[in-house]
Order: sequence, then C-alpha cells, then structure tokens
Amino acid sequence: MNQNSNEATPEVRVLVMTAVPVEREAVLRGLHGDGRFDVLLAGVGPVSAAVNTAKVLATARYGLVVSAGIGGGFPGKADVGSVVAAKEIVAADLGVETPEGFSSLDELGLGCTRIQVNASLVSAVTDALLAAKLPVKTGPVLTVSTVTGTAESAAELLARVPGAAAEAMEGYGVACAAHDCGVPILELRAISNLVGPRDRAAWRIKDALELLEAASSVLLEVLP
Repeated sequence: MNQNSNEATPEVRVLVMTAVPVEREAVLRGLHGDGRFDVLLAGVGPVSAAVNTAKVLATARYGLVVSAGIGGGFPGKADVGSVVAAKEIVAADLGVETPEGFSSLDELGLGCTRIQVNASLVSAVTDALLAAKLPVKTGPVLTVSTVTGTAESAAELLARVPGAAAEAMEGYGVACAAHDCGVPILELRAISNLVGPRDRAAWRIKDALELLEAASSVLLEVLP
C-alpha cells in the first residue's frame, strides 16, 4: 500500500524539487526555514528529475510535491517577470516525428504525456500570488528535453499544446514520480526569458530568482 495520501494534510510535509542550487537557495530564502518543507535538487532534465524525486518519495511521506524554478514564457502568454502556475504538466516532445508532423505518445496509444494539476490547488496559489501583488498566469507548462531556440520551434510547440504558458525541463519528471506515489503535484515557474530565439543578453535570471523567492513565500500562506 502506498504510504502517501491523495490529499495534502497539516500532518505531512511538502517536497519542493528544483533543478539547480541557485533555484533551491531562492526557494529556501522564501520559505524562511519553515520545517514543513524539504527543498531538494532534482537535477536538470526530466529523467534526472523523475529519478531523484522517486528516490525521495520512496523513503519519506509527503502530502504535496512542488516542481519549482525559473523557465521560459511563451510570448503573449507569460511575460518575463511573471510567475506561471501550471494547470497541466505536459511532456511536449515525447513522441515521434512523421511525414505528417509530430505525434505524441497519447496519439500513438503508447502512454500519457499530460498530468493534470488539482484545480483548487492552482486557484488557491494563484489567488495568493495575486494578493501578494505578484503577476501570475496559469496554463499548461511544457517539459522539454531540448530548450526551444527558434521562433519556428516555439510556434510548433504552441500548435501542439494550445494555450501553453511556459516551458522548462523538469516538471513532467517530478510530476510522474509524484503521480506514481499518489501525491498531488504543483509546478511554479518564474519567467526569466521568452520561449523562442536564444538571446542570453535578454535573460533576466537574477530577477527571476528574486521572483521565485517571493513566490515561495506565498506558499507558506496557502499550503499545509
């Protein structure tokens, strides 16, 4: 029997997984040492994120898992300097290319590439972020193994997942591990750049990390 419950309760802890140390440090600053939260490293990419999250969930009981970090926002969907709360976590490049275009595992009947986030949880976090005067958007957050670097690729992803708000590299891996253990999942992304042509000079990493810290503080108000 799975040790984890399906709903977050005041008695259980929250696991926050970040890809890299600077994101972890930002989240820890925001949480102010609150003992209900464990903030650990997932590593970069969905495979590393899934493996490391599964290892933690195999040894400890949590009521909620959060995939948190910075990411890219789709133009017109999530501006630089905003926070995206995922309504759905999508493995956007898990499938095959055909002469007719991309087919996902879902379309091939070989698996599922989408994990839904509890709507009431998204609503509570979104309301709290807005109350803290933080700009927030909601929508599908895409997990990709290769970060998008052209306008054409960005347009293709938006055609594949209409309404996509952001992309990052770990959410689906963390979500799969949480889903397998029956633990609710949340993904938060502070937007440092727009999805599209790679322009490092336009990235706002420092600002996004500060935003991630502020968003993490809000978690204290809405999560058990």
